[in-house]
Amino acid sequence: MSKQLKFETLAIQSTQTSDTVTGAVTTPINLSTTFKREVDGSYKSGYVYTRIENPNRRLLEDSLTLLEKGTVGFAFSSGMAAITALFNTLKLGDHLLLPHDVYYSTKAMAEDLFGTKGIEISTVVMSDLKAVKKAIRKNTAIVWLETPSNPQLNVSDIAKISKLAHKVGAICAVDNTWPSPVLQRPIEYGADVVMHSTAKYLGGHSDVLGGCLVLKDKGKLAEEIKSIQTLTGGVPSPFECWLVTRGIKTLHLRVMQQTKNAAKLARFLEKHPKIERVNYPGLKSHPHHKIAKKQMKEGFGAMLSVQVKGNAKNAMKLTGRLKLFTTATSLGGVGSLVEHRKSIEGTDSPTPDNLLRVSVGLENVGDLILDWEQALG
Repeated sequence: MSKQLKFETLAIQSTQTSDTVTGAVTTPINLSTTFKREVDGSYKSGYVYTRIENPNRRLLEDSLTLLEKGTVGFAFSSGMAAITALFNTLKLGDHLLLPHDVYYSTKAMAEDLFGTKGIEISTVVMSDLKAVKKAIRKNTAIVWLETPSNPQLNVSDIAKISKLAHKVGAICAVDNTWPSPVLQRPIEYGADVVMHSTAKYLGGHSDVLGGCLVLKDKGKLAEEIKSIQTLTGGVPSPFECWLVTRGIKTLHLRVMQQTKNAAKLARFLEKHPKIERVNYPGLKSHPHHKIAKKQMKEGFGAMLSVQVKGNAKNAMKLTGRLKLFTTATSLGGVGSLVEHRKSIEGTDSPTPDNLLRVSVGLENVGDLILDWEQALG
């Protein structure tokens, strides 16, 4: 398969197999947990047991690797399982550097599972390169980025932070869930690992749970992650893999339209007198707009957050007045969602009390704007 093909073509070609038995044009779901062994003990098919590998999972991993411009990929049962697998490669005395506004479950998992076992953990404002340089230590092993961040949409310079990490022998890992590989491919900017919650834009329909890691290079780290994936068994089922590969076929189409919708909604809300601030890197008023433009060449994503004038009560009441935005956790599906984040994350979260996280869907953007207009009054 030529790597010169455009993304839309690669997304379809990389998730398609032919059924030689029936001639079906849709990839079959291989539900078998075990595979036939030959008399000499070998496996002619190359598959042994589904926890180790499965045809649907291999197809998904190969597709994600191709789309993210990596060399090897690993699918997991959730995004958190994927992150945990990467953090499990840390050794006693290693240092993990996280963004100060990192996704709250990532921070909680790191502190609760690894911070108590001899792993040093600290946070830094990742958009401040001087602060990042100062925060990286000789024993730093992983520098973890979210760009844009969840839910404040701060943007980090992947290329420059990757260089800082590499100077001390650390890897730079990027949560690329929000942009998806349609808009941003961190490996092209020097990152070593890319993570996705495949439940979001890759699946695209809010009906599947999954995660993945894509690595820039094969080698020791890839071997460790493969071992962790196989031995812990935190893998997606064949059906879940099938759902994500189906979602990838329309990924480019969905993300580009959702991005257009989000940009128009952000521009409308930025001018509204009852909105204190709109966090969206596509706005020229965003403090990191130039970096985002460099890294996200086709658009700035379908996620934004809105800070309503007033307090948390004002923000939460607004969600109840919206008719077309479902009040729910998660993002990346075809339907628009809105959520008050601080009430989910807890009182120690750095998220502003008046912030609403918005996942813009595929509805008519005019309808979405009118919905906010009536809700704001």
